[in-house]
Amino acid sequence: MALPPSKEVFIQGITQDGRTFRPSDWAERLAGVLSSFRPGGPHPGSHLGYSPWCVPTTIGGIKCVIVHHDLRDYDVMAWDFAMNFAKDNELQVVEACLVPEPPAKR
Repeated sequence: MALPPSKEVFIQGITQDGRTFRPSDWAERLAGVLSSFRPGGPHPGSHLGYSPWCVPTTIGGIKCVIVHHDLRDYDVMAWDFAMNFAKDNELQVVEACLVPEPPAKR
């Protein structure tokens, strides 16, 4: 059975040679720059929240930014900005999808 293509790219805060990327708030800064790129376009106050297409998170203790492929469809220059940020800083990039946590057992 063939797996469907991933819809997300994870930019990890680990360089190609295994170092932790600094500054420690890089993920929030990158997502903040891209906050106005969202479904329906920017609207008043959109700079106060992250775009659903570019979300900072921590996975396994590693800072990451999850970039959804819909960003590329909406604005290729915004997509290129995120991907070039990763490339220029030699960050690890992984095509994947975020799997929701299972419901808590009672």
